[in-house]
Amino acid sequence: MILYLGRRLVGVVGILLAICAITFVIFYLLPNDPAAAACGKTCSAERLAEVKTAMGLDKPVWEQFGTYLTGIFAGRDYGSGPSAVRCEFPCLGYSYEYSMPVWDLLSDRLPVSVSLALGAAVLWLALGLGVGVVSALRKGSMTDRSLTILSVATASLPVYFTSIMLIWGVVRTTGLLPYPTYARFTDDPLDWASNLLLPWIALALLYAATYARQSRNSMIETMAEPYIRTARAKGMPSATVTVKHGLRSGMTPILTIFGIDLGGLLAGAVITESIFGLPGVGRLFYDALTRSDQPVILGVTLLAAFFIVAANLLVDLLYAYVDPRVRY
Repeated sequence: MILYLGRRLVGVVGILLAICAITFVIFYLLPNDPAAAACGKTCSAERLAEVKTAMGLDKPVWEQFGTYLTGIFAGRDYGSGPSAVRCEFPCLGYSYEYSMPVWDLLSDRLPVSVSLALGAAVLWLALGLGVGVVSALRKGSMTDRSLTILSVATASLPVYFTSIMLIWGVVRTTGLLPYPTYARFTDDPLDWASNLLLPWIALALLYAATYARQSRNSMIETMAEPYIRTARAKGMPSATVTVKHGLRSGMTPILTIFGIDLGGLLAGAVITESIFGLPGVGRLFYDALTRSDQPVILGVTLLAAFFIVAANLLVDLLYAYVDPRVRY
């Protein structure tokens, strides 16, 4: 298991270095004037010259990349002398629109996006796996057909439509819940959950349909395996056969898509956060696009890549737990 983990960690380091190199090319080498892109729309000529010097664009490319890479893993200074600005680890850039390091902006918004992603993930896993298992165990029945139709219908609804309908029906019409605003979990867990419940449901309905279809197909294939028939012939309880042998073996494809979905969502759900007015990373990314704030766009890109790689590493470890054969 240790060797398995070591191989995966070496692969993660290589992937992160490759991502850093690719983002450097995209944001530093491809634009005609990277300083102008970083400085923003309303940037004077004097300010542009300062930004160009602070970013080190007058240095050779290899030295620029070395500074860029060092900043991500050890921090860096923007500029020199008394006017230099320190960007601590992890330095994902410096926003000249906000006049502060990008990581400071992201770390302030990150708890909102993490709360949104993790809560929605719990809901869509519970709902998707529950529907998928029931459909698989009752294959061909009216229950199976009804749940399949419901899953397809739910998956076809855009998240912005579901979000608007939830606001209209639950907040404005019935008043069962307040309009979502973010409250810190440490201040009031109940208020935190009640304000995020509608965004959780909106995202869960979108993702649960995919997990329901995938888990149904996996369970149907797994429950037809010879070792399932053997377990039943030994007189094992139906619940044990279904959960311990069937569901555990059928979890591999579910874990694959879960790692990708959760990793991408941790870096911000742009549409959901914008509709519900949540100050998360997705909303920050949208504002950066409208302002042409390239350092923030770069920072969110790096953060999203890190979360996806980390989520896939977690999935690899779960593979080894679910199926011990993977370790070897």
